[in-house]
Amino acid sequence: MSTTLEATKDTSPLAKLISDCEELIRDTSLSTVQAWKERTGGIAIGFMPTYIPRELLHAQGVLPVGIMGAGDIEIIRGDAYYQSYICHIPRSTIELGLNGSLDCLDGMVFPAICDVIRNLSGMWKMMFPTKLVHYLDVPQDFHAEMGGEFYRHDLEALSAKLVEAGAKPLTSEALAESIRLYNENGRRVRALYDLRRREPWRVPTAELYVILRAGLILPVEEHSIMLDRFLELVQAEDDRTPMDQARVILTGSFCEQPPLGLIKTLERAGCYIVDDDFVQVSRWFKHDISEEGDPLGALVDAFLTDAFASPTRYIDEDEKGRELVERVQSSGAEGVLFCAPSFCDPALLDQPMETAAVTRAGIPWTAFKFSEDTGQFQVIREQAGTFADSIKLWS
Repeated sequence: MSTTLEATKDTSPLAKLISDCEELIRDTSLSTVQAWKERTGGIAIGFMPTYIPRELLHAQGVLPVGIMGAGDIEIIRGDAYYQSYICHIPRSTIELGLNGSLDCLDGMVFPAICDVIRNLSGMWKMMFPTKLVHYLDVPQDFHAEMGGEFYRHDLEALSAKLVEAGAKPLTSEALAESIRLYNENGRRVRALYDLRRREPWRVPTAELYVILRAGLILPVEEHSIMLDRFLELVQAEDDRTPMDQARVILTGSFCEQPPLGLIKTLERAGCYIVDDDFVQVSRWFKHDISEEGDPLGALVDAFLTDAFASPTRYIDEDEKGRELVERVQSSGAEGVLFCAPSFCDPALLDQPMETAAVTRAGIPWTAFKFSEDTGQFQVIREQAGTFADSIKLWS
């Protein structure tokens, strides 16, 4: 006999798609990646948040696999490698490496996020000496003759390492095709973000989040099909109607990702999240990468001139927080949630400058912290709910 819960369970195509994505991102053993390797004979390279040039890996026949921590699994050996005042994601990533969950990966790329991730890349070399390890030391000078040359050299070094690990040699033709495919994927992601900005009740952030997370594991061609299907299904939903909720931007979660339960909690507390910095590799650039001329040069130029502001990206002549204020204004947001992982130096060092900028602009804000294994959300729910109520009552 079916229980009431089973009888009322949503079995719609949209619910099935979201459930499949949740199952995919909970699979820390990466069975989907292993199946891809067996099917194609290709190699898979993991990468940490926030941004790496997935186009380059794809052009060499590599499956880029986003490693966003281990969620709420118990950390046993990983805690022996870092101090207690370090964020959670490096410890959980080490746990995945040591317990065999990442055995199917042929290497790891560690982008320049912070000193902790830099150290993690060195530890990875010692723990897994037979696998590719590359620290992507991106430029903080954004002039073509300086930062551009530096970044191009780093991409060429990464490409050579991939060949040594079993990847195909890089060709301009293959890179141009990969840029085209990722541009198509990026346009779909931007279209979903635009729809959520206009009608946030139609695209719940908890659903959009798991769709983006699934794209860290799937080949880009498959993920673009999934994005099309998701857009089709949410547009067909006729039982989602607007509610009197506060429109907010969430920022600070660019590296360690919040647990899905936290995102759902914020939405249940009365917040429509109309912009965020989740899964930044999916929307690092504001526009398409140029498909004209030298593709490697186009990849370099996009990084130098067209990236979103990030705590990992040096701002020289500009003002910290200006772009956040512009995003609030362009999205019609009514407030900002500063949602940073505990002990995240880049996010928490940026936060005073960004809160000052939104305060000067008269934008309400509140701040709280999390870790990827946070399991209790009541305090955050009360804080977010009070913030949303204050916006609706007094803004």
